[in-house]
Amino acid sequence: MKTRAALATIGVGFGLWGLWLLLTAVDNHGLIRLPIWLAGAVIADDFILVPLTLAVSWLLTRWSTGPDRHRTVAAVRTTLLSIGITTLLALPLLIRQGKGANLTVLPRDYLRDWLLLEATIIAAGVAAYVVQRSRFTLSRSRASSGDIGGR
Repeated sequence: MKTRAALATIGVGFGLWGLWLLLTAVDNHGLIRLPIWLAGAVIADDFILVPLTLAVSWLLTRWSTGPDRHRTVAAVRTTLLSIGITTLLALPLLIRQGKGANLTVLPRDYLRDWLLLEATIIAAGVAAYVVQRSRFTLSRSRASSGDIGGR
């Protein structure tokens, strides 16, 4: 119990220190804009990203009810998850670069790099699906030929 109380005290201390840093580092105009930005992020998440994710998941689940489609679903889900994570990580750089940012801070073409990364992830997902599918077909054909041969 003492350890839990000590960790809670340390956590509250770090939170208060972060609040103090925020209040001293950000001007009043920024402090007013911060809750507006956070509210916009919550609205975008709850009314755009979550329904879109649920719709895609529902469609993928409905589509996956056919025979042998679970292998396809695994490849598609993994590919979509990787695309989503890399997009979330790249989004601040993509947004910031479009506003005439300092070229010494953001020297690369992040849109091109992000598109290349997404294309690579999609190609890897398709390759994984093709390899999985060929292994399944090969193992199924061996099993059926073994059954016919009486082994």
